[in-house]
Amino acid sequence: MQRTRLSTLFDTLANQLNRWLLNPWRRLSIIIISLLGGNFFGVALASISGQAAEQDVVIAAVVVTVAEGINRLVYSRQRDRNRVSPEARTPLVYEALNAIKIGTLYALAVEAFKLGS
Repeated sequence: MQRTRLSTLFDTLANQLNRWLLNPWRRLSIIIISLLGGNFFGVALASISGQAAEQDVVIAAVVVTVAEGINRLVYSRQRDRNRVSPEARTPLVYEALNAIKIGTLYALAVEAFKLGS
């Protein structure tokens, strides 16, 4: 690929963002925000799909499929990482996706307990 001003700008911005995210507190804050965003998404999903109560089975199948896809993505990479080098760090995108999944499933479980009581 040619080195244009635009590609140089994107490379510079990507490098600055990567250096900014190396700080553990910033990584932790991104993961916590992802967890809370997943919780919000789970509550919204439960209230929207619960209004009509016609697509509950379809929504449940989609949620389980997406959660299992994220599990496969995150945890298969972690198993490969343990074989190659223990110092390799899980990418922030995978950690954020996993946090969104955990927040969503937690919110759906809490909504189920609220409906059951």
